[in-house]
Amino acid sequence: MSEQPPSHLFVATLSSEQGSKLLEELKGRGFDIAAPPHTVFSAKDKGISCTLYQSGKLVVQGKLSAEFIEFYLEPEILNSFTFTHPHAQEGFIPHIGIDESGKGDFFGPLCVAGVYVAEEDFAKLQKIGVKDSKKLSDDAIRKIGNQIKQLCRYQIVKINPPKYNQIYKEFKNLNRLLAWGHATAIEQLVINTGCKDVIIDQFANEHVVETALKRKKLLVNLTQRHRAEEDLAVAAASILARQSFVEGLELLGRDIGITLPKGGGSETIKIGKKILKQYGQSFLLELCKEHFKNLDAILDITR
Repeated sequence: MSEQPPSHLFVATLSSEQGSKLLEELKGRGFDIAAPPHTVFSAKDKGISCTLYQSGKLVVQGKLSAEFIEFYLEPEILNSFTFTHPHAQEGFIPHIGIDESGKGDFFGPLCVAGVYVAEEDFAKLQKIGVKDSKKLSDDAIRKIGNQIKQLCRYQIVKINPPKYNQIYKEFKNLNRLLAWGHATAIEQLVINTGCKDVIIDQFANEHVVETALKRKKLLVNLTQRHRAEEDLAVAAASILARQSFVEGLELLGRDIGITLPKGGGSETIKIGKKILKQYGQSFLLELCKEHFKNLDAILDITR
């Protein structure tokens, strides 16, 4: 069981079995081991210092300690995650997390994902390295995403450009389109799990998603908050949404033999002009989100 440490220290209480396991594994990792008075051991490596006192209190500090705690100490020794997820509390309530990817990308789909996290899933997701997808490489997202799909019930709403452009013309507003995607993912997971506790990363005024849910006659306990990826279910959803977007973008590119760039910068315009020249405007519109200003630059249009 972990205690809340000062900002520059991490403190936890270990059982004798945990202490013995930690000592042996730190030896194997090449830590320098000593036994100062009143301690079981003190272990040091570059940027990390671990001291286990006879009371069972473990103190970890050092400029490289965060990664050591996140990727080794918590999942392998403690099986608790108060350092990496300080908002997680005892009495974890199973819930659905929702997030999206692709809304700021000219090429490729918009993807909304939802993940249901049961109480028994929390430690498993922590152990495989679930965190906000913005902190992970594409390779890590693919690997962890596949593991999430094995562990949890999930739902992905993938809107490829032709469908996206059609729906956008109906909604005439990106936030309303996003809200429809969120509500659709929530609806399917509520049906599949029976869970009605939902957390989403807030992207607009609260009533936008609430209205979309009302249209589906869906009653849930909805929490909307900024930086919601701090919640493990939302972080897992962010990974699945990003995985779906990245794989969707790669598939579209493979079909035409051109690597499609992420985002909406100058490279996007360059590639867009290349596609326009080779395949024509109709084909270009099958790959992109029409309402982006990038399209004007590619077509040399002034609105």
